[in-house]
Amino acid sequence: MKYGVAAIILIAFKLLLVSPVQAQTVGPNSTLLPTLGDGGEMSSSAERRLGDRIAREIYRDPDYLDDPVLGDYVQGIWQPLLAAARARGDLSPELQDRFAWEIMLGRDRTVNAFALPGGYFGVHLGLLAVVGSADELASVLGHELSHVTQRHIARLIARQGQQAPWLVGAMILGALAASKSTDAANALIVGGQAASAQGQLNFSRDMEREADRVGYGVMTEAGFDARGFVAMFDKLQQASRLNDNGAYPYLRSHPLTTERIADMQSRQPIAGSVTPAPTPSLEHAMMAGRARAQSNPGVDALRGFLREADSWPVSAPPSTAARHAGVLYAGVLAAGRLRDDVAAGTHLGRLTALVSSDPVGFRLTRWLRAELSLAAGDWRSAQTQLDTRSAEDRDAVQMRRPELLLRGQVALQSGQVALWLALTERLQLWVAERPRDAQAWQLLASAYAAQRQPLRALRAEAEVRVAQLDLAAALDRLKAAQDLLRQGASLNPSADHIEASIIDTRRRQLESALREQALER
Repeated sequence: MKYGVAAIILIAFKLLLVSPVQAQTVGPNSTLLPTLGDGGEMSSSAERRLGDRIAREIYRDPDYLDDPVLGDYVQGIWQPLLAAARARGDLSPELQDRFAWEIMLGRDRTVNAFALPGGYFGVHLGLLAVVGSADELASVLGHELSHVTQRHIARLIARQGQQAPWLVGAMILGALAASKSTDAANALIVGGQAASAQGQLNFSRDMEREADRVGYGVMTEAGFDARGFVAMFDKLQQASRLNDNGAYPYLRSHPLTTERIADMQSRQPIAGSVTPAPTPSLEHAMMAGRARAQSNPGVDALRGFLREADSWPVSAPPSTAARHAGVLYAGVLAAGRLRDDVAAGTHLGRLTALVSSDPVGFRLTRWLRAELSLAAGDWRSAQTQLDTRSAEDRDAVQMRRPELLLRGQVALQSGQVALWLALTERLQLWVAERPRDAQAWQLLASAYAAQRQPLRALRAEAEVRVAQLDLAAALDRLKAAQDLLRQGASLNPSADHIEASIIDTRRRQLESALREQALER
C-alpha cells in the first residue's frame, strides 16, 4: 500500500506540537507518566470521523490486504494488548466504544507501522517479515496502541487551533495523493514543515517516550516477553546505522534516540542486562514467511523463495526448526503461484512433517493445503483438509476466521446446495457479531446469489460497502434492491416483506449518515 499518508500524518502531527509537560496517572497499575497536553483536545467522536475518512481511502487502495491467515495471527497479538490496556485503565470504556481499534495490513515491503485518528492502525507486511518473534511485534503494536489511548493525535491537532483546518485538509488530500504519487503526497507537508519551529521536535521525543513506557506496560501485562521490546529497539538501531535506502520508514516517523533505548533497557528484570531475544515460534516463523511471499509477488522474488526452500537441508538441526518452517512455508506459496505443483507438493510434505507435533503449525499447514487445493480448483481436497481438524480446533467454541472463509470458498466452488446452506448459516452468525467484516459479507452475498435470493444478496453487498466505509456505494445497492422489489422480479417472494423492511430501515440509516458527512465537509 502506498502508505505515504502515514508519513504525512505523523510528520504533521509531530511538527505541529506545542504544549507543556504535566503529570498524569495512566491507570491503576501504571507509574506516574508525563501527560502531553492540557485536556483541551479534539473530541473522540470528531477524531473517529476523521479516521473514517482516511480509512475509506486506504480500503480503496489496491495494496490494502485482507489476508485472513495473517490477520488471524496479528489479532492473536492485538486482542491481548487491547485487553491489557483496558485492565490497566489506559483504554476507557468510552474510547473503546467510539474508536475502531482496527488493524489494516498493507502489501508493502518496507518496515512500518503507524496509528491513525479514530483507532485505526496500519501495519506493512515488511514489518511482519522482519520481526523475530511475536514479542517484537507486540512491542510495536503496544507502542502504536499507546499513541491512541494517550490521545496524542487529538492533542496534536487541538494544540494548533488555527492551523487545525489546514491539517485536517492535508490529511485527506494526502490520503488521496499518496495512492497516486508519493512525491505529490510529500509536497503537501512542505508548508507545515516550514511553519514549524525546530524546537517543537523535542516535544515529539517526549511523546515517543510516553508511548514506549505505556506500551511496555501494556505489552508485559498482556503476557508478552519484555525482551521483545529491547530486541526490536536493537533491530531498529542497527537499521538506522546501516540502512539508507528507505526500507525503514518507521525510523523516520518514530526517531530512535539513545534515551529511549536506555529507558527500555533499564526496565528489564535485571536493569541494564543484555539478554537473548525471545525465541521465535513455529507460528511466527511461518507467518513471517507468508508475509514475505505476499509482499513480493513478482516472479523473480517467488523463484528466490523457491530456491531457498530447495537449498534447505532435509536433515536440518532441531534448533533451526522455526526458521526452516518459515522458509518452507514461503517456498510452498511461491511454488503454488508459479504453478510448480511438484515443488509445492514436495515442500508441503516436508513442512507437514516438520510441524506435525505442533497444534498451531498443524493448523496453519491445513489451511495452506486447502488454499492451494482451491487455487487448483479441487474443492473436495480442500474440504478434506479443512475437515482434518486437531482436537484443539474441534473443541473450539467458534470456527476461526481463515477456516470459515476457506469453507465459504469450498461451498461456492462445489455448487452443492447443502454446503451453501451450511455456509449461509455460519456466515449469518458471524456477521451478526462482526458487522465490519467485508470479506465475510461478500461471501454471504455470493451464497445468497447462488441460492437465488437476489434481495438478500444485494443487501449483503450493501453491507460490504458499509464495512469499507463507502456509504454512497452501499446506498446504491439498497436502491437497486428496492427497484427489484418494485419490479416484482424477486425469485424469493416469501421473504420480500421481511427483506423490504430491513432494506428500507437500512436505507434511512445510510441517508442520515451521508447527510451528516455532507455537513462535516
